[in-house]
Amino acid sequence: MGRVPALQNPPPNDQLWWLKPMNLSTLTLQSNRSQKAVGQAYLRFQLDAKTQAALSMDAAQEVLIVPSSRLTFMPNMPYCVLGLLNQRSRVYWVVDLPQLLEMPMLPSDTQQYNITIARSGNMALALAVMAVRGVTRFLPEAIQSPIGTVAPGLTPYLQGLVPQEREILLVLDPEAILNSATLNANR
Repeated sequence: MGRVPALQNPPPNDQLWWLKPMNLSTLTLQSNRSQKAVGQAYLRFQLDAKTQAALSMDAAQEVLIVPSSRLTFMPNMPYCVLGLLNQRSRVYWVVDLPQLLEMPMLPSDTQQYNITIARSGNMALALAVMAVRGVTRFLPEAIQSPIGTVAPGLTPYLQGLVPQEREILLVLDPEAILNSATLNANR
């Protein structure tokens, strides 16, 4: 199955290119112990080798592992659209989420995709990610502004970020992703 190549060459995978140099003292580290007991539930997944993100469980409808052969390629679509998926008598656009977020694209020779069906209002989209890591919890107050911390192109798709002991967890805004100008250019 052919894919339209990315418009730009992504930076090497060994760099956290989206993360701007920052003063870590300005971010408040969250304790893992307090996260397990309280807070809202978020689906946690891997975008690339070093980047994890979270999506509110209110927006996460379903998680699937889908063979690549189940996707139907569609020509003349935005670079990040992998194709269509028929799941339970519904048809979803499948989007390479890391590529939409201007990160390195998922491997084009993959045999299966890890997909979460994201829903906001009456719109739904299948988001392909590197791996699903389970559910995590944190309080809404733990979400901090991404401005000045991540690349400007990533900011519109985020509700914020949650600093963790070894990483920064990106908290995605499902409505912003579903209404992305990239995905809605043909409307």
